[in-house]
Amino acid sequence: MAGIDIAIILAFIAYSVWSGFSNKDKASKDLSEYFLAGRSLPGWKAGLSMAATQFAADTPLLVTGIIAVSGIFALWQMWIYALAFLMMGFVLASHWRRANVITDAELTEIRYGGGRALALRGFKAIYFGTIFNCVVLAWVFFAASRIAEPFLPWNEWLPAWAFGPFVSLIKAVGINLSSAMAGTEAAFVLSANNLISVLSILTVTTFYSATGGLRSVVETDVMQVFIMLGATMIFAGIVFVKAGGVSGIHAGLTEIYAAGALGGIKPSEILAFTPGQAHNVTFPLLALFALQWIIQLNSDGTGYLAQRSMACKDERHAKTAAIVFTGTQVFLRSLLWLPLGLGLLVIFPPVAGLAGELLQADREGVYVRGMAELLPPGVKGLMITGMLAALASTVDTHINWGSSYWANDIYKRIICQAWLKREPAGRSLVWVARGSNVMLIGIALLIMTRLSSINQAWQASLLLGAGMGPILIMRWLWWRVNAWSEIAAIGVSAVAALPLLLWVDDQALRLLIMAALSLTASLAAIFFFGPEDRKHLHDFYKLVRPKGFWHQIAVECGDHVHNGPRRLALSVAAMFTAGISVFCLLIGAGSALAGSPPPAICPWPAVWITVNLAAGLALCPVWYRLGFKLETH
Repeated sequence: MAGIDIAIILAFIAYSVWSGFSNKDKASKDLSEYFLAGRSLPGWKAGLSMAATQFAADTPLLVTGIIAVSGIFALWQMWIYALAFLMMGFVLASHWRRANVITDAELTEIRYGGGRALALRGFKAIYFGTIFNCVVLAWVFFAASRIAEPFLPWNEWLPAWAFGPFVSLIKAVGINLSSAMAGTEAAFVLSANNLISVLSILTVTTFYSATGGLRSVVETDVMQVFIMLGATMIFAGIVFVKAGGVSGIHAGLTEIYAAGALGGIKPSEILAFTPGQAHNVTFPLLALFALQWIIQLNSDGTGYLAQRSMACKDERHAKTAAIVFTGTQVFLRSLLWLPLGLGLLVIFPPVAGLAGELLQADREGVYVRGMAELLPPGVKGLMITGMLAALASTVDTHINWGSSYWANDIYKRIICQAWLKREPAGRSLVWVARGSNVMLIGIALLIMTRLSSINQAWQASLLLGAGMGPILIMRWLWWRVNAWSEIAAIGVSAVAALPLLLWVDDQALRLLIMAALSLTASLAAIFFFGPEDRKHLHDFYKLVRPKGFWHQIAVECGDHVHNGPRRLALSVAAMFTAGISVFCLLIGAGSALAGSPPPAICPWPAVWITVNLAAGLALCPVWYRLGFKLETH
């Protein structure tokens, strides 16, 4: 790397460290300050922080692989999550705010009662805050090793006495963290380089996250998302021009297809946004794309998304956060990654004969190759900094969120209050949170050594959380939902995961079966065990004032103007209208960038693009009025 590239990276590191120091005193007061920034975040900043977290270093690599293997249409498995993001903002953000909890696990005891609620709270803190969370961190670390490999040759910079122990460690453990063939000397050296790179990045990230809490996380996230957007825009422009623009990409795809290197997928199928032109679209796949946003674990915002909503100044800011997040996450970044994925496919065509996981892994590596070979000095440094920033924004959020379970749910609630019968000091809880950061990093590093591709880890994480979404949403909207319904969903997932992995090869069908089993078990538990204790439900209703089907509890609490179904209907209408708006804008602008074929119902590309853009813009005042004006009255 050139000197200017290194200077850009060092400047970002300096800013991150400064952010940790500047927020240290406020973060050290108590858990609310540490994990929720004193509930003081403006909506735009919280939204950009969420976008930065999902603008992860691994995602552009994943997208590049998906486009090459399955085409643009396959990206709907990611875009459809816009509905979940908007549900969190329009339907549930106010509920999370009023619940006044630190973690979603804590909500368990507020919504449900008795010892089973405490047991469920502890289990969720371990399962989702540690196991599930560390799987996500592991694939992010895996991506970081692939990104750093061409740019950070520590074996050339460090003396032998400093570098040698890392090579010895790699050989002793017998892992391969590089793109080279396992067991070769090149693999040992590159793996040692990648290990040092990941540890260096994690040291800085863990420092500012553990020191300054959520304030530092959000401040660095905002800086990171602007760096990543700017750097990716420049990268996309260079790749798009190098590939020859829309016409060059189309011609290049035709040549690659003729050479037999697209696995039989036609260029038009690669470019398609709609199922009629897409490759190998099956009913289970369409069903999964349509339902994935609601069956997945974070459908109600559970996790760091709810954390950002709870950290906002008020409910209006929480809605704004969801809109900013969705626009940045689904619309803006996709418009940058589409020309990148297609352009890199043409500039660095795949070798004929590669398929499946091998082709996926090969295409994931092409993104980094493009950075190394196509970007000039300065731009390369900005892009590397952007990728490292994207990594840091994901890691800082996940370790901050994961440590909140250990400090608030495990140490404070279970160890101190339930077991030792004492109330811990606020500062001691913060130190437990800081120590938990390091523990989570260690677990994730161990998991990383067992991965072969980013897509492999992503698909595994989807199965772990499949089926939990409906019951997590229903607990807010229907008073009859009980703790046993969540326990049943988790239990079925744990029991069914291995058989489904062994016996069902189709990923879409596997996820749908898991969702059906979990939902059936949850509904059975609701009707078999009945609702929670009336007093507990009354307390929850008075605290949260939920929308939806709480009429009986509302009347018992003296609220005869509950009007929950109407409030819910307006919120859901705002959510779907905003979702359709984002999707129309994405299809219109994306089709123009990629030169995608229109569907059979509208065979004129220019008309198809114009109609989608016009519809997307026309719906903006509709969802704004529904979500920000009518629903609040």
